[in-house]
Amino acid sequence: MIQFYMDEQVAIAIAKGLKRRGIDVLTSQEAEMLGTSDKDQLEFAKSCQRVLFTQDVDFLKLHASGTKHTGIVYSRQGTNIGDIIRNLQLIHEILDVTDMKDHVEFI
Repeated sequence: MIQFYMDEQVAIAIAKGLKRRGIDVLTSQEAEMLGTSDKDQLEFAKSCQRVLFTQDVDFLKLHASGTKHTGIVYSRQGTNIGDIIRNLQLIHEILDVTDMKDHVEFI
């Protein structure tokens, strides 16, 4: 089952909404990863076997450069929080860790 890791720029309301739905979420604040590089954030998510959720296009650049990861879910800035939560919940219900390996899902 997918576990998520939230980039530091993601609204905390998204993590709270997912947690209320019983989804395992770790925020960069909880992991004490604030201020670390995007590459280190992605590596941390990989080390924890978590799929990274982000709204930072720089993670897409890391993916395009061939950086290996356990999955990235990307949503552009300004996307409705409720829509993000529903889409992440759907990803959690339908996909698994092997589906997400080195894959980017756009919502």
